[in-house]
Amino acid sequence: MASKYGFTQGLKELRFLFCQTSEHSAATRTFLTRTYPTMKKHNPHTPIMLREASGIEPKVYARYDFGKEKMITLKGLDDKAIEQQVTELVKTPI
Repeated sequence: MASKYGFTQGLKELRFLFCQTSEHSAATRTFLTRTYPTMKKHNPHTPIMLREASGIEPKVYARYDFGKEKMITLKGLDDKAIEQQVTELVKTPI
């Protein structure tokens, strides 16, 4: 997993939005509990923000150079599918 979360140079910020209690955000919470320490360890200078809000659908945003952003909705995905989506998002710049 170490190389899986080595972010691309152009990635400036990774931001997760999810609900702290709802069932549709459960997989996102599980994913973050499992992977956040590894992502932060391998990318200490890239902000990884976790934003909790009641009733919000889970999403992840990646901000790249020049203010470009890409968003992926995580609703309905399981832990492994979220991992695959996030890995693709942090590896490929816009």
